[in-house]
Amino acid sequence: AELITVGNFEDHLSWVSEADWIIEVIIEDLNTKRELFKKLVPFLKEGTVISSNTSGISIHKMCQGLSTDFAERFLGTHFFNPPRYMKLLEIIPIPSTSKSVVERMAHVGEKILGKGVVYAKDTPSFIANRIGTFSISTVLRTMVEDGYRIEEIDQVTGPAMGRPKMATFKLVDLVGLDIIVHVANNLYQSLPEGKDKEYFKFPDFIQKMVKNQWLGQKTKQGFYKRVKKEGKEETLVLDYEKLDYRPQEKANLPSVEMAKNIEDLGERIRTFIMSPDRGGQFGWKILKKTLLYAAEKVPEIADDVVNIDRAMRWGFNHELGPFELWDVIGLKSSVKRMEKEGEAIPPMVEQLLSKGYSSFYRKKDDRVSYFDLGAGQYQEIEEKPEIILLPSLKDRKKTVLSNSGASLIDLGDGVACLEFHSKMNTIGADTIQMMRDSLKEVEEKFEGLVIGNQAENFSAGANLMLMLFEIQDENWDDIEFSVKAFQDTLMAIKYFDKPVVAAPFSLTLAGGCEVCLASAKVQAAAETYMGLVEVGVGLIPGGGGTKEMLLRCTEGIPPGVADADLLPFVRQAFEAVAMAKVATSAKEAQKLGYMRSTDKITINRDHLLHEAKRTVLDLVREGYRPPRPKKNIKVMGERGYALLQMGLFYMREGGYISQYDEHVGRKVAHIMTGGNLPDGTEVTEQHILDLEREAFVSLCGEQKTQERIEYMLKTGKPLRN
Repeated sequence: AELITVGNFEDHLSWVSEADWIIEVIIEDLNTKRELFKKLVPFLKEGTVISSNTSGISIHKMCQGLSTDFAERFLGTHFFNPPRYMKLLEIIPIPSTSKSVVERMAHVGEKILGKGVVYAKDTPSFIANRIGTFSISTVLRTMVEDGYRIEEIDQVTGPAMGRPKMATFKLVDLVGLDIIVHVANNLYQSLPEGKDKEYFKFPDFIQKMVKNQWLGQKTKQGFYKRVKKEGKEETLVLDYEKLDYRPQEKANLPSVEMAKNIEDLGERIRTFIMSPDRGGQFGWKILKKTLLYAAEKVPEIADDVVNIDRAMRWGFNHELGPFELWDVIGLKSSVKRMEKEGEAIPPMVEQLLSKGYSSFYRKKDDRVSYFDLGAGQYQEIEEKPEIILLPSLKDRKKTVLSNSGASLIDLGDGVACLEFHSKMNTIGADTIQMMRDSLKEVEEKFEGLVIGNQAENFSAGANLMLMLFEIQDENWDDIEFSVKAFQDTLMAIKYFDKPVVAAPFSLTLAGGCEVCLASAKVQAAAETYMGLVEVGVGLIPGGGGTKEMLLRCTEGIPPGVADADLLPFVRQAFEAVAMAKVATSAKEAQKLGYMRSTDKITINRDHLLHEAKRTVLDLVREGYRPPRPKKNIKVMGERGYALLQMGLFYMREGGYISQYDEHVGRKVAHIMTGGNLPDGTEVTEQHILDLEREAFVSLCGEQKTQERIEYMLKTGKPLRN
């Protein structure tokens, strides 16, 4: 926010003369936008690019009446909202737009802003909103026609179909119904007469919802409404026939329940749409219509299927775009089913099938190609050196070692990658074993190691389910052995002779964070949510995380300063661990001490492994030497413990933490102050690790910790008991 300077069009328009890129983001009205562009012209410096962030107004019409020079520098750059989190950037050039301007904006979007760039035609609502709004409209119309309930639809249109958990109506409540209706109305008004236009006429009850200001979360009610009943919160759902809210009814959809248990996406969707129950029937009906519509729109809205697929994946967080999805369910068999049901097959699909092809994409000699409608044949998708795809490397037989929890993959140039691939990338015995085996392999055959993967999250930490089983069986020796094995493994990583670079992204919690703390360097995605959150389940970081935070908090004290007060430094690390603070970005992770200021941040997550690999090679070229083990760690002892304990007492008295939070916090304080020792005593890393392990195992035996673990596994949320 401190980088933003606020101005107005009357007094400060001259400021744009300093800009290299001007983005218009004002009201969605063609004439208002035109007038603004006319005002900008006198202040434009040579080479400045001008773009509009419109979600659907014609780019060509916006610059009508303006100079040729303006038109050459003008294009659409539609960021999906919220721009920080949504990957999609649609670039919409017009015939007058200079090719160099398009290339420049694509470079800025991908390399500097970290976006996924797609190229759209200047047609109403471009790619993602065109297909996405059609899909929403189809859901609404089919729901009303076939008599489905809203909560049933949100069961069907979620993960069972490769879409986000928010599905349809929860997503609309989040985005705002007025936004969706605005896009649909723009499409209805912009498209010529015909069936395409009618697709975007929403049912009458939607207009009534807008009139009533039932727009979703921003107006406290939409398709869902949260109310308090007898002191408890309850979520009601809209009865769209009565335009009133009612309690939710459990959706009895066996197809959805069955799909939940199928991990493979292709098998899950195929099984789901073949199911004869209400869920499977609805899923097939809306999927069929969306696939056919997407195929009809090539090349009207985009030149190829690749841009459409990417737009839907990056703009709506679908796991697969429509043409990728069509391949997965089987193009030939699904077309036969559609024809049997009386559907007209788009010319593009007929052309592909008439040539004897059976998919929109195909893989040959490790290269992926797509069917190009214009050429009538397959064209290779350009491979970018900045993007390393682990599945592709596996296909090329680059897997060096593997077990159920992790694999070691050869990235080339003497660098290996340790990939976690358990559920949520949790860390269990098999993962720890692969970490140790990988170090041996790298020591003999590689120059360095990247720890990274391309799942949804880097790692959610330890496998709590297995931990709970051990606790319930009172296998205390086994638990201590497991913790010791994890500690020893991370110490081996820390002092490994060759550089180890962690490449975290998204959720990087607990043990996942400890892996990063142990690595020589971190190359993190900008959107990395990192923290030592064990306190939330009644435990403490047991893999060396508490120890590493203690060491890092005092790194800023200059050598030779013997009488420095450690309390301000230790308190910062203590609060991060005891309050289970989670960084909301890689930048904040540096502030909290989970990353060093010298660690690196990657804006585009697609480039993360490439840049982590490059960091390994840079360290090798610089003559990497591991740090020396710490043998003289000065601790605050009993004095420091008393001071930290006092802080916990006041937090509990103030109602900020529970009594059990205070109890766990004391364990953290005991470790971070070195145990029952005099102030100023020097200890080793192993001493701190022993305190960690003792505290971890003792907390496992506490009933309230077990309750917290059970609650987390059941609800995914922490329990404050």
